[in-house]
Amino acid sequence: MNIRVLVTPTLLCGLAVSLWGQPQPTKVGIIHIQNAIISTKDGQRAAADLQGKFDPKRRQLEKMQSEIAALQEQLRKGANTLSEEARQKLMREIDAKTRTLNRETEDAQAEFDQEQQKIVQELGGRLMQVIDKYARDNGFALILDVSSPQTPVLYAANAIDITQAIVELYDKNAPSASAPTPAPAKTATPPKAAPK
Repeated sequence: MNIRVLVTPTLLCGLAVSLWGQPQPTKVGIIHIQNAIISTKDGQRAAADLQGKFDPKRRQLEKMQSEIAALQEQLRKGANTLSEEARQKLMREIDAKTRTLNRETEDAQAEFDQEQQKIVQELGGRLMQVIDKYARDNGFALILDVSSPQTPVLYAANAIDITQAIVELYDKNAPSASAPTPAPAKTATPPKAAPK
């Protein structure tokens, strides 16, 4: 009985030492997650789709800006020749069109941002699965997203950047290109605000 009591603690200590002695993942990697999202084929397709969806609104806003600029030029040229009443009417028209433009620009920007966020969340979720598998398969203990200014990474060697590897792995395992997939609009141009 004394032998069994001594053997059990000895086996437990030996097992603990052997577990601690096994190599644990120690590799560290960085990724530019925003760049990865927009670099995937799904991301590029979704950015093009988003751009196409908002192009008509962007053109409409640009037309409104041109109309306002033409009215402002008319007011400038007629500063000495227009009657006070005509000048006031022109100024009211410019003001009303500017308010409408600003309101429509803000609405378009909010809609654009909402669509972009939806796309980033959807693609980001799928990309996180790829990152998780890549980290496990390649023995990474830590992967940091350095695309955010809040990430406190002051230096990282290029050799630990896994962004391109993740993009390639994502594209290789992504569903067929015929499936409609939204993507981030970082590359898309949001509507521009009217000059004040």
